Amino acid sequence: MPLTSEVSVSRILMVDDDPGICDVVSEFLSLHGYEVRTAGNAREMDAALALGAPDLIILDVMLPGEDGLAICRRLSGSQAPPIIMLSAMAEDTDRIVGLELGADDYLPKPCNPRELLARVRAVLRRAAARGPDRGGATGCEFAGWKLDVVRRELQTPNGVMVHLSSGEFSLLRTFVERAQRVLTRDQLLDMARGPDSDAFDRAIDVQISRLRRKLEEGAPGQNLIRTIRNEGYMFIAKVRKP
Repeated sequence: MPLTSEVSVSRILMVDDDPGICDVVSEFLSLHGYEVRTAGNAREMDAALALGAPDLIILDVMLPGEDGLAICRRLSGSQAPPIIMLSAMAEDTDRIVGLELGADDYLPKPCNPRELLARVRAVLRRAAARGPDRGGATGCEFAGWKLDVVRRELQTPNGVMVHLSSGEFSLLRTFVERAQRVLTRDQLLDMARGPDSDAFDRAIDVQISRLRRKLEEGAPGQNLIRTIRNEGYMFIAKVRKP
């Protein structure tokens, strides 16, 4: 199917070199109202993206040529569509790597189409929630930093743009909206990744570590995210909406 469609129809690009899996998943998601296009490798994916950006990418890890992790690293960015990664490798380390590279969710293969559908819906809801601020403001400032929640851009006190993956942006926005409050790992999972996610504590710890490192590199010595022993984390900066 073409990626151009009515605005109300969410467009999904599935990248997997197994035609059987692509057929089953695309047919199932199409029956539930999604417009699905498939690609068997990175080259076909790039050709599909050139026709128009999808609302979501379902990306297999084991691909011929450029693999899914390399693709995720290349695509990850503030303007990239959300990514759900699929992999026959179900080890926690593989899941963590996928999340570190910017994937929004991660499912082991083979996966139940209904579970994949639930993940697709959850990720698209989170992506929609990251749209324009309900109160009309486009961003905020904290400790000299500037965060634009519409453009999804983060700027250091020195005016340097900082690249954030989709997961890191969601996490930072969660902290900023609840600054100077202790947030448990469960709360962070629910707020940043959605109640439908089965992500685990260590995945949140990894993303917090990456976000913390980027904040410290942009403004050494600030330590904006504080670990509260036996409780969780706190974003200690005062946040101001311009």
